[in-house]
Amino acid sequence: MRSGPILGGVLLVGGIIVGLGGGAWLVVNALSPQSGLSAGGAILGAILVVAITLPTLIVGGFLLVQGGREAAEAKRDQEAGVKQRRLLDMVKTRGQVPISDLVFELKSTRTEIQQWVHDLVGMGIFSGYVNWDEGILYSAEASQLRNLTRCKHCGGEVQLAGKGVVRCGYCGTEYFLP
Repeated sequence: MRSGPILGGVLLVGGIIVGLGGGAWLVVNALSPQSGLSAGGAILGAILVVAITLPTLIVGGFLLVQGGREAAEAKRDQEAGVKQRRLLDMVKTRGQVPISDLVFELKSTRTEIQQWVHDLVGMGIFSGYVNWDEGILYSAEASQLRNLTRCKHCGGEVQLAGKGVVRCGYCGTEYFLP
């Protein structure tokens, strides 16, 4: 829920109204000889108006700015999720996809593609393998990769490299298991 920016806006408007209203009241009463407002009373009134208005404006501004940042971050996360889904669909339907094609079609960077692939593997959604040097991402059935002892690319021995990741010690090809 986005109550932060709304509350921030309400606090800003309220702070401005209280500050302008209190300031106007002080000015009118300080200039009016019949009001009986002494100089000390006017100073005390000004201090009270500032003491109420300033924190309200600061908190309101903070909530408004923070809410905008959170909204921008949520939008980026949502866009990344959509792009991860597109990446997964592209690899699953084509079987193999050059990383340069993924970068171009998803309007992203190679680093983002690599992060998204690792995120998908971590979620247990993607199984396949990639040789980052060659720049090709392959989709494979998990059952084909579970009993893998030799690299499909160079024939080298593969070793566990992390949760759901097996890496060839010779060519660096990474195999992703869900």
